[in-house]
Amino acid sequence: MTLYSPRTRRRRLGVATAAAGLLAALLAAGPVSATPDPGDKSSAPKSVSKSAEAEVEKAISAGDIPGQDEIVHSDNIQHVTNIPKDALPGTNSDLAFQGKYAFAGNYDGFRVFDISNPKAPKTVAQVLCPGSQNDVSVSGNLLFLSTDSSRSDDSCASTTQPATEKSSWEGMKVFDISDKANPKYVSAVETSCGSHTHTLVPEKKNVYVYVSSYSPSATFPDCQPPHDGISVIKVPRKAPQKAAVVNFPVLFPGDGADGGGNPGAPTNPGVSKTTGCHDITVLPSKDLAAGACMGDGILFSIADPENPKVIDQVQDNVNFAFWHSATFNQKANKVVFTDELGGGGAATCNAEIGPDRGADGIYDITGKGDKRKLVFKSYFKIPRHQADTENCVAHNGSLIPVKGKDLMVQAWYQGGVSVWDFTDSAKPKEIGYFERGPLTTDKMTTGGSWSAYYYNGYVYSNDIAKGFDVLKIKDARTDPASKIRLSELNVQTQPDYFG
Repeated sequence: MTLYSPRTRRRRLGVATAAAGLLAALLAAGPVSATPDPGDKSSAPKSVSKSAEAEVEKAISAGDIPGQDEIVHSDNIQHVTNIPKDALPGTNSDLAFQGKYAFAGNYDGFRVFDISNPKAPKTVAQVLCPGSQNDVSVSGNLLFLSTDSSRSDDSCASTTQPATEKSSWEGMKVFDISDKANPKYVSAVETSCGSHTHTLVPEKKNVYVYVSSYSPSATFPDCQPPHDGISVIKVPRKAPQKAAVVNFPVLFPGDGADGGGNPGAPTNPGVSKTTGCHDITVLPSKDLAAGACMGDGILFSIADPENPKVIDQVQDNVNFAFWHSATFNQKANKVVFTDELGGGGAATCNAEIGPDRGADGIYDITGKGDKRKLVFKSYFKIPRHQADTENCVAHNGSLIPVKGKDLMVQAWYQGGVSVWDFTDSAKPKEIGYFERGPLTTDKMTTGGSWSAYYYNGYVYSNDIAKGFDVLKIKDARTDPASKIRLSELNVQTQPDYFG
């Protein structure tokens, strides 16, 4: 294990030179619609201009940003350890937790870690089962894996195949993890437009799975427009082989082929047209869910999990390009929505993009029952500018459970891991960070923290390129959270930490 001493960044990178190609096009268009996450393989590096390359080198030399692959962090963050990628070389994705185990998604499958000693996690299993993006969650003896790339069949030996072919398969896979060292594939359910992400609503006898997917096409036999809803799968715990879609609730009703969500361009330039949801977070203790659905943010009731009901729907056609994910605070009177400007593959944490785009949007929930409303309060974005060769934008995070406070840890791709406070909805602030310097200084190379979650006293981050990181926060504001112990955590199924 190698420990790194913190180095304080001398100042913000005040003005970043716009890189040619990707970033220049992004800036010229104003707000930019996100692109879907890549398929089975990581996106190829994209060259930047010589002037942008020189600007990155200059910023590193001046101490404005960390050096290539250099680790820096605030005084209250400790980098405990890193476990590099091993048998699964693809893009690392989401994380789930159960007892002493962490489950790490990867575009090539998933990896199981024993984290009983967070200072030295041990690999228990590596399961080869390719198919982006392999979003992962667990409940009891079951593990759920999303497939959002067109495959030749539903097996773990499948190969890529065009979505225009009727025989192609995308959807949910279910594994038995009663033996963590030997997960067994037990069933699969095909879903319309695949499964980009999924969210569990666990009950005693069954697990309901909300499947989020998007980007239909008239040329895709199994992914037809308008696709303005989500698939609901019911999985019997004692007979997971009987898992099946039981409903497709329409969340954005409307006439014609376009449905009723955000129309996107040209009506709302630079905003993604809503053709489904990207991610949903449920708060079962309150029978609530929040959906991040491309061009829309929604609040809905899951009192009847097979028939979710929309309560409120909001848009931000000025600063949000792609509603990506959602997080409730513990009192369920706030929701943090993220905007994945540039689809996670662009440099958007710089001076040109500014503090309000590619950021978090904090919304208060006002009113009661079916009359509740989402009310915008402020944006939050990391205050540390990144290089034009670093993909950086708001991504996956979780609450840090401290009574009376709204604290969160969050991944920002190559922007690293941020710890921030939104107790005052109108005045959020960063209180800690961890990051690496750019992967490359001459190309836009996709990397950084995909997911950063707080679990039983530590922060676990799945870095796209560098592997599995363990962090420790030492701060009086977050220390009370170390007393909270969970037996299971799927961040998109938020627990009642204090119930």
